[in-house]
Amino acid sequence: MINLHNPEIMSAKDASMIWHKNPDYVRASINSHPEKWPRGSWRKFGNTIVVTRRGMEEVTGIADPRQTTAH
Repeated sequence: MINLHNPEIMSAKDASMIWHKNPDYVRASINSHPEKWPRGSWRKFGNTIVVTRRGMEEVTGIADPRQTTAH
């Protein structure tokens, strides 16, 4: 069974906001350059795009901001 509460998967809009990008960043990136996204790192369900943490880290080059701690 897939755990839909897993923080490794998120909506495109949520991912964009977590990585401090424009709310349409993920959607625009996938529409214009889908080849930049690792295989299996995104999927469209109706009008909703779901992405993985790994996909976001690969495409942005930025580690998950939720995992960084302030020193």
